[in-house]
Amino acid sequence: MSELTKLSKVRHILNLSGGKDSTALAVHMKRTRPELELECVFCDTLKELKETYEYLNRVEAYLGQKIVRLNADAGFDHWHKVFGGYLPSPQMRWCTKMLKLKPFEAYVGNDTVMSYVGIRADEDRIGYISTKPNIKAVFPFKDDGIDYAGVIRLLQDSGLGMPPYTKWGRTHSGCYFCFFQQPVEWIRLLENHPDQFAEAEAYEKISGEPGKTFTWIQGMPLGNLRKPEVAAVIIARHAERAERVKKQRGNRRLVETLAGAEEEGEESKACLICQL
Repeated sequence: MSELTKLSKVRHILNLSGGKDSTALAVHMKRTRPELELECVFCDTLKELKETYEYLNRVEAYLGQKIVRLNADAGFDHWHKVFGGYLPSPQMRWCTKMLKLKPFEAYVGNDTVMSYVGIRADEDRIGYISTKPNIKAVFPFKDDGIDYAGVIRLLQDSGLGMPPYTKWGRTHSGCYFCFFQQPVEWIRLLENHPDQFAEAEAYEKISGEPGKTFTWIQGMPLGNLRKPEVAAVIIARHAERAERVKKQRGNRRLVETLAGAEEEGEESKACLICQL
């Protein structure tokens, strides 16, 4: 046992995102480590998908405990102004830092913490590991050999099932305007939540001045996706790619097929605190 776990006051915290992996981890922890006083927290940007809030309420009922909802002192709109209208992007992820990581670190404070992260046994990526010396990341799925199929099984057996937004084709949790969405997911957002699509569209800025145009999709304003001819091309290309991936993967495990969800790419670069 490490010196960290020997300390008398160690907090055990699981950061929920509303995604399948962190939810399945909460189920797994409840079943396999019931002796822990596990705190489940959710860093709420107030810009999440509507289904995420509904799903978290169901998770809360299953766990039989309150999920601590953390909010940044200043929201997205504040930081959007601070950053001069620049929208967050893969190269500049200020949204994750200011709206997810900062509130979590403030909640932790200087306490000694074991932070449980839902990275699976079949993944190579590394989750957010705080540089704060009082926080240690723990990966139960890796320790217990739980892969993608195992995650799906945990969700099915618990009765929670997959996050409801997967029914209309969104692959990950996170803000409704997450820049990691594929173009086809933006189209699905438009079809299923036109109000949130319009809100995302309102953040964009088109300018003739160099460096003053800010769009969620590089080189394409969201307004273009409203054009039937553009949407048709994107949907067709997505279907072709999905068919190629299906052929490459060969036979899927039954549990994966029954999940009814698209499995994420092997090298997902999304922010793990948002989308696990």
